[in-house]
Amino acid sequence: MTVPPHIHERHQQLTEDLLQHDYQYYVLADPLISDEEYDRRMRDLQDLEEAYPELRTPNSPTQRVGGTVTKDFPTVRHDVPMLSLSNTYAEDEVREFHRRMVQELGTESVEYHVELKLDGVALAVRYRNGEFERAATRGDGMHGDDISANVRTIRSIPLKLRSEASPPPELEARGEVLMFKEDFAHLNSMREEQGEKLFANPRNSTAGTLKLQDSSIVAQRNLRAYMYSLVGSGPDIETQADALAYLQSCGFPVNPHRRVCERIDDVIAFWQEWDEKRDSLPYEIDGVVVKLNKLSEQNELGSIARSPRWAIAFKFRARREQTVLKDILFQVGRMGTVTPVAVLEPVLLAGSTISRATLHNEDFIRDLDLRVGDTVMIEKGGDVIPKVTDVLLEARPANSPPFSFISHCPECGTALVRPEGESAWFCENVECPAQVRGRIEHFASRNAMDIEGLGEAVIDVLVHEGLIQSYADLYTLASRRDALEELERFGSRSVENLLSSIERSKTQPLERVIHALGIHYVGQSVSRLLAEEFRSIEGLASAGREELMRIDGIGPRIADSVLRFFTDHHTRSLVTRIVDAGVTHAMEDPTTERIPFFDGRTFVLTGTLASLSREEARARIEAAGGKVAGSVSKKTDVVVAGASAGSKLEKARTLGITIIDEDEFHSHLSEHIHGTNS
Repeated sequence: MTVPPHIHERHQQLTEDLLQHDYQYYVLADPLISDEEYDRRMRDLQDLEEAYPELRTPNSPTQRVGGTVTKDFPTVRHDVPMLSLSNTYAEDEVREFHRRMVQELGTESVEYHVELKLDGVALAVRYRNGEFERAATRGDGMHGDDISANVRTIRSIPLKLRSEASPPPELEARGEVLMFKEDFAHLNSMREEQGEKLFANPRNSTAGTLKLQDSSIVAQRNLRAYMYSLVGSGPDIETQADALAYLQSCGFPVNPHRRVCERIDDVIAFWQEWDEKRDSLPYEIDGVVVKLNKLSEQNELGSIARSPRWAIAFKFRARREQTVLKDILFQVGRMGTVTPVAVLEPVLLAGSTISRATLHNEDFIRDLDLRVGDTVMIEKGGDVIPKVTDVLLEARPANSPPFSFISHCPECGTALVRPEGESAWFCENVECPAQVRGRIEHFASRNAMDIEGLGEAVIDVLVHEGLIQSYADLYTLASRRDALEELERFGSRSVENLLSSIERSKTQPLERVIHALGIHYVGQSVSRLLAEEFRSIEGLASAGREELMRIDGIGPRIADSVLRFFTDHHTRSLVTRIVDAGVTHAMEDPTTERIPFFDGRTFVLTGTLASLSREEARARIEAAGGKVAGSVSKKTDVVVAGASAGSKLEKARTLGITIIDEDEFHSHLSEHIHGTNS
């Protein structure tokens, strides 16, 4: 299809406009338009690219939302090794580092560039002709993993460099990907709701997120980045300060908290300043990085082993405080998980008053031999969540009895069970009030059925008044409008809005419905896999264990959980009720038009396609009668190679498998058109 010139112009205008607003919001923290206006312009761009798919490129702003499903992460070689820093916690060792720099450079004074040491994950991002080309992890320093699809979703990283910086044909920037404390707390809250293991700290959650196979989930986790290194040279760059200023002019986010220091005393003062102020930041830092400022001096000293000789990490010590364990309480999650919580004598730690800390499970309490009345150490070094780390046995009260885990649910009194191989105790009463509220909250949450106006407080009122006892009851509320309007603070307009939102939720896609059911271990990515495989609630409900485990990414724990859910009379009844109420229960089957080149053959996708996301390419192949596999083997018939194709391409060549590029791929897809016209 020929794209009219005015469409080309409109697409370019919207693209540049949205990239600029990404820069204003995520890099400068100075938005120029409202979120509503930004979303409107994004929808306009999405509509254009839907109508004219050839306009869509991997670096379009629309690709920030993700959607690529990656079965593996090709290994890439770093042209310049990504070194790690030697580190110290001692001021004397920093002064010794300075003495060595002065001696080896043969000078009386040395200038340093001092930066915050971000507690994140190292990243290398490469650009060609100003366009995002590839992103990779550090790996072992010589080789890393290609995580380009996931990094495209990080809105602070430019997809196109700012033209006024006159970037060279090739440019590589290195930095740190991190998760802000607020986003980390929100993520862990969601994981707790879903009965999933909590991340220990933002760094762990960032590392795990960057290696997710589904980039649409990465996009929802709001990762951030700051760049701290330019590989190669740029115009008039003689110092580290120059390099960061240049990266900033290209549109990269650069941390503002940095300083050029002419004396080692100033370096130490900077470290002391941020040791005191680190809790005021919205993200975690674990020290400062001290670098020679002059690039010529960096080059002169070079590196040893895997560390540069011209830089050192001056780290902070973990924050620890002593307090008293006053009590141990128990919380019941929506999946019935019973979690012990330490009630502490309030103590100021890392800028906040701590009065509670999770104790994880029975094994954790037993390993520390925790007892009520103990004097304990709590720590928050690099962690947002405070944790109990030690017991001061010498301070233990005489005749202190060992702690025993409760045997019955604190909410409903049901006997608790601890399944074999699990570390947690569970309440299996599906009518337990804590679980009922939790399941309804999860069902209505933004990433599930997205029922606006149905928050925790509203759910508490509806449950307390006996209007709902399960998420299936939500779809009966329309018949109880009068009872709703009689509730305090439930006016006719708010009731109308709530009922309308409940009605709209019936059309949510199948993957969201599966996620909303609250099946143990079934989060967003697994829900999508199940929806694509079984295509209906009925299909999923009747699936056997072997059918479930044949799906790549689903193991015995998830398969058994799905089976338990759909064989349980109570939960199966809830599913039947929401389906009968009109909630989406099946995916529409794609219109298939088999094409000889694809029919019955197995394809592998590698690299980046300019006109299609990997998910869209997969859909086209399957609609034409083919299958898509995640890795190359002797059973592979064709490999479709896009830009920056990696190890899969090499393996295909070794095995003598047919390889086609993107143009050939589109040519074969259009075979049915030529066949019709001939």
